[in-house]
Amino acid sequence: MDEHADFQQRSRGAHSVRPFRIDVPDADLDDLRSRLARTRWPEAECVDDWSQGMPLAYARELAGYWADGYDWRSREAALNRFDQFVTEIDGLDFHFVHHRSPHEDAFPLLITHGWPGSIVEFHKVIEPLTNPASGRAEDAFHVVCPSLPGYGFSGKPTRTGWGVERIADAWETLMLRLGYERYGAQGGDWGAAVTTQIGRNRGHCAAIHLNMPIGRPTKESLANPSEEEKAALAALAEHRKWGTGYSKEQSTRPQTLGYGLADSPVGQMAWIVEKFWAWMDCDGHPENVLSKDELLDNVMVYWVTGTGASSARLYWESFAVWGDMGRVELPTGVAAFPGEVLGAPRSWCEPVYNITHWTAMPRGGHFAAFEQPDLYVGDVRQFFATVR
Repeated sequence: MDEHADFQQRSRGAHSVRPFRIDVPDADLDDLRSRLARTRWPEAECVDDWSQGMPLAYARELAGYWADGYDWRSREAALNRFDQFVTEIDGLDFHFVHHRSPHEDAFPLLITHGWPGSIVEFHKVIEPLTNPASGRAEDAFHVVCPSLPGYGFSGKPTRTGWGVERIADAWETLMLRLGYERYGAQGGDWGAAVTTQIGRNRGHCAAIHLNMPIGRPTKESLANPSEEEKAALAALAEHRKWGTGYSKEQSTRPQTLGYGLADSPVGQMAWIVEKFWAWMDCDGHPENVLSKDELLDNVMVYWVTGTGASSARLYWESFAVWGDMGRVELPTGVAAFPGEVLGAPRSWCEPVYNITHWTAMPRGGHFAAFEQPDLYVGDVRQFFATVR
């Protein structure tokens, strides 16, 4: 038995940790192509930009590539290069990547995605984190990357209650089940909310790192804002005016929305890709940062699992408590990317976190690991070096 298999056997304990491979049935791929071919298209937008949503011409172009040029089997194989498993926690099956470093004493790192992301976001950073080019164990991590409940290949909750607090508890259970008595946690978007809650809970987590810290304007910043705070307040007002329709729908009527997302692949594609355009640091077009294949890899994780509605329900469960989670006293590192949709200045985050590391990044947006993997890996490594 090799070292990795032996570790997995030892880590199971009283709970089953079952190997998993992504293997989408051919019938599902045939159905996808049929639906794409029968898309009922709307008329074109009345503007010459994305201000009314994903433009018809680009939607047709990307859907056409999805039907005739995109090779899921090769993309599926690429994702399956990572060791993946499923385990049951609190009555729900959770899918997760568990990719161990060749360095046995590497530091365990829990990474959590958000919406409309998935484990696909991390495909460029898992290998550099687990097997660093330096060859040094002190630069290496054992990476655990779970799919949120109702997302990807994790189970879909059939009862209410799977909000941020419960997910944070489940992730602690997962790390202990895998044999990690001390670990770090990292996340953005919903992953930032879950990671923040893990930091509040303390448990066996030693420190947290965020690429979207949850900060709110302080009384001082509202009364006498700095130039940075003025820019952040203006961006926040713009987002509230033009960028929150998706969250209002998902936090109030996710089931109604889900019928369209489950039935129409183009509908699911547009719902997701428009957010990649809006939230990436992409100079006006998503393919300035990600390829068609990468965009569709992420869409496919939602489509083949039928998780349009179940993923949206996390907003219904937890949106009201997004920014009301109390202070984190654990050491906290922040990678502040300039294109972050909800960029909070350090002055807004200090009341919420014990910030011991803050990096103002030169470029990049909301999907940090996907957009700027080298910057992401470097900052994660630099921060956790302080707590290993």
